[in-house]
Amino acid sequence: MLSHTLSALGWIGQRGPLALTASVLIGMTLPSLSAYARPYLTAAVFALLMLAFLRVNPQAVRQRVKRPVIILLATAWMMLIVPLIAGIAIWFYGADQIDPQILLIIFIVTAAPSVMSAPAFIYLMGLDGALSLAIMIAATSLTPITAPLMAEFLLGSSLNLDSLDLAVRFAALLGGSLTVAMVIRKLIGSARIAASKTRIDGLNVLVLLFFAVAAMHGVAHSFASRPIFTFAIAALTFGVAFFQIGITLLIFSASNRADAFAIAHSAGNRNMGLMVAALGGTVPEFTWLWFALGQLPIYMLPMILKPLARHFILNKNAPKTVSDLT
Repeated sequence: MLSHTLSALGWIGQRGPLALTASVLIGMTLPSLSAYARPYLTAAVFALLMLAFLRVNPQAVRQRVKRPVIILLATAWMMLIVPLIAGIAIWFYGADQIDPQILLIIFIVTAAPSVMSAPAFIYLMGLDGALSLAIMIAATSLTPITAPLMAEFLLGSSLNLDSLDLAVRFAALLGGSLTVAMVIRKLIGSARIAASKTRIDGLNVLVLLFFAVAAMHGVAHSFASRPIFTFAIAALTFGVAFFQIGITLLIFSASNRADAFAIAHSAGNRNMGLMVAALGGTVPEFTWLWFALGQLPIYMLPMILKPLARHFILNKNAPKTVSDLT
């Protein structure tokens, strides 16, 4: 029985992009389960964090950390500059003229780190995920510090958020998941974990399926009752993701093209689930709808971007290492 289960997980892991796309679509078709799954959203985020830390190849990350300039620049761009630009735009427009729910949306799509599965997505698209791993770790580790600051900057007094409480929740999620992953790695051993990477990917897909079911609460009803409005919001979530990817590619175009692609993918796929979980798993209705529909580009981009990723791999003129930049 166990061997069949492990084989099934490996089979799912080998079909990552397709399985991810299918999982988010399945999540939309199971509205009756969404209400039951939603209270466990924070637990699902914890599991995804733990699996991401477990999947990390420490040696690959260490090699990247030896040349930290690109990691520091990418992290600063994602976690500080992008939300600061958003905040300046809000200030020019007038924060008092913007609905607080929209301000909260801007916060979760600009101040969040990259999704925990970003390295796995990069691996599944045929690129080296070491840089994505390093950025994800750096950005996620900074989140307990930067997110409360960005919340104050972007939201001000429009929403009653306790910055200290938010920081404590982030630290608990990140520290707890990292501790569990380290204990598992110690008990099982790095060699066995490396040999089981496709099974871990398969388990990651299953947790993402559960996450999609939980996140899609109310989406089917919204499509049925307000189809044009819901389709428009879904299109906007893709537009925001592609905009962040495009502008990041432009900013980092001087670096190795494959590295620029990995950074852009991280910037365009934000871990909104972590932000929602840190906010207690409950946000206003419209913000929740954006968060739910925002899972569509996250889950579908690996399928959409894979041909572009192939172009980066096959481009012989691209610099081969990040040393060309640093």
